[in-house]
Amino acid sequence: MRIRATVAVVSGALALSAFAVPAVQADEKPDAGLNLPSGADVFAAGSGASAAKARAARAAEVPVIKKVVVNGGKDIVVGTKSKQKFTIAITASSPSGIADAFAHLWHGHIDEVDGFLGPTQESGNCKVSADPTTSTCTVSVTVDPRSDDLYTSSLAGTWKVAAGALADTGGQSDFIWNETQGTTRVQRFSKLTVNASPEPVKKGKTLTVTGKLTRANWDTNTYKGYTNQPVKLQFKKKGAKSYTTVKTVKTSSTGTLKTTVKASADGYWRYSFAGTSTTPAVSAGGDFVDVK
Repeated sequence: MRIRATVAVVSGALALSAFAVPAVQADEKPDAGLNLPSGADVFAAGSGASAAKARAARAAEVPVIKKVVVNGGKDIVVGTKSKQKFTIAITASSPSGIADAFAHLWHGHIDEVDGFLGPTQESGNCKVSADPTTSTCTVSVTVDPRSDDLYTSSLAGTWKVAAGALADTGGQSDFIWNETQGTTRVQRFSKLTVNASPEPVKKGKTLTVTGKLTRANWDTNTYKGYTNQPVKLQFKKKGAKSYTTVKTVKTSSTGTLKTTVKASADGYWRYSFAGTSTTPAVSAGGDFVDVK
């Protein structure tokens, strides 16, 4: 597999429009080894004799990153078609204030990076707080499951957050950059169905409840059954405000669900899945059954 990597350094920040685009054949496993940009790349830090002399003339001013929030603190959930846009907010401080801050997500090991999600904008959108030494800078990232952003389902789960900030000293060498500033989760969108039958049913008779748990497959851009997963069968009596769990059922090798219960009262039946690190929680819409 070839990795096409293009890094364009612009004034003050990095244009990451096509940093890591893996070209993967259907029967290939993703190769590791993408190159992540360094802090010097991101903030276009000066180099050469003149820059070294300028740095030596004064002590470096190193900003402090106080907080990084990805997608408002929520998991990033991606399906098979729709683009998902999220923000990364970096709060940082420095005696001279903050000129810029930036961040991106990456997956794998620092020496074997196999996934990258970064902004296409040239710099962070920064807002100064009540304290002039502190700013919160925001960058936006768009994930397209139909592109090479998420080229294989094995990328679902925990991603690292790389983030940094540049002090407002007028130079480009007073920055901090941390490849492992935090973590976030990128998950495969899930769907869950339910059908209770027969409808209506006589009181005390057997009710069969079927369903299916599926999730996005980024290799094929389709939804596939999520196998061997515990799913709760829940019931809400007519007029009640909440569901109660009746039993737990495991999905089959194709993600299907099937169980039986005794019909006792009018109400709604549904399946509810708690989620995993790679797949978000989901509940089916309630299926009303009239008990005669």
